[in-house]
Parts: sequence; C-alpha cells; structure tokens
Amino acid sequence: MDGYFSISGECVTQKIIEKSRFITTSRRVEGEQAAKLFVSEMRDKYPDATHNCYAYVCDKYGNFMRFSDDNEPQGTAGMPILEVIKNKKLFETAVVVTRYFGGIKLGAGGLTRAYSGCAAENLDLAEKVFYTVCCESKYTVDYSSAEAASRFFAENKSEVLGAEYSDAVIYTVAVKKDGADAFDRAFFDLLNGKVKICRQKEYYFPFKL
Repeated sequence: MDGYFSISGECVTQKIIEKSRFITTSRRVEGEQAAKLFVSEMRDKYPDATHNCYAYVCDKYGNFMRFSDDNEPQGTAGMPILEVIKNKKLFETAVVVTRYFGGIKLGAGGLTRAYSGCAAENLDLAEKVFYTVCCESKYTVDYSSAEAASRFFAENKSEVLGAEYSDAVIYTVAVKKDGADAFDRAFFDLLNGKVKICRQKEYYFPFKL
C-alpha cells in the first residue's frame, strides 16, 4: 500500500435548509474506538438535537465502515454521508451531521440531498493530507549551512519535525520513503558533503497536499 488520503484535525460547517439547522463535523479517526468516541462527543455536544447522523471509514484500507440514520427514514442520512466519504476516497475519516428540525419535512429525496450535500461541503473545506510511509532522519549541519538547509527542506516536499541548536544544528525531518535516497543525495551535494545524515525510523506520516 503506497498511501491513502485523509483529513487533518476537525472541520465544522453549518447550513440552514428549509428552516432546519444542519451542523456538520468531520474529524480524522484512527480505529473503531476513536470513531465511536467522536460520535459520542458530538451527541454530548448537541444533546438537544433532533438527529446526530453519522458515517465513518475508520481504517486505512476501507474495510471498516459504519453509518447511522439516527431515526431519520432508513437510507436517507447515514448511507449518503458514507457514500460522500467513499467518493472522495478518504480513509480514517468520520462525519457527523447534526440536525435541528425546523418544522418543514424534506421528504426522503430532500433528506438524502441535505445530508450528502452537507457532508460534501464540509469535506471540501477540510484540510486534506496524504498518509504514506516516511523516513525520519536527523541532519546535522554547521550554522553556516542552516539557512541553505531550511530552504532546501521547504522546497523539496519534506516536513521539518524539529530542530536542535548546540554546537551544530540538528534537524529532524520526515521525507517520503520512495524519494528519501534521492533527497539525501541532493542535500549532500548541496552542502558539499558537510552534513551528517542519520536515518531514525519509518512510519506513516501525513504529508500536506
């Protein structure tokens, strides 16, 4: 598996449809426990809501999916939300659409459009990330090379996780695994070999799009 798309953090949007208030909240969730906790948090946050409908894909393979209409007519809320998540090819992603009924019934078709539309608009606004295996390494450079190093990191699709300043500058940087060797060679050449590179570990990392 080369990687997968997800969202970063939490995104909240609101919309009024035929006097009903829809509040949509999305969050990255890693595993079923995190997904259930998120849904529970939303129910606690909006205890007086008419409905808290949800859907989630809570693993990186798309094998674990759940949804709920929360007493809306069957098939009008949870499944439409789930289809939006799937169509946007997002994983480890949960969406809760909270509805405060405004007195006007929308009908099955109207409800389906409302819930899917709210989910789609929210996920369009949510920050997207691409999770793929990274190599985390430490790069030790002289202070005279620090500016060039920072510029190189910024221009070459890496994420600086931290920097230590002592006798030299030690950067901790995440780079996509499939480009790590080329990245190191280019950095080594840029500094004419005046860098110490120490590979640390590999893991899935959320690179910004």
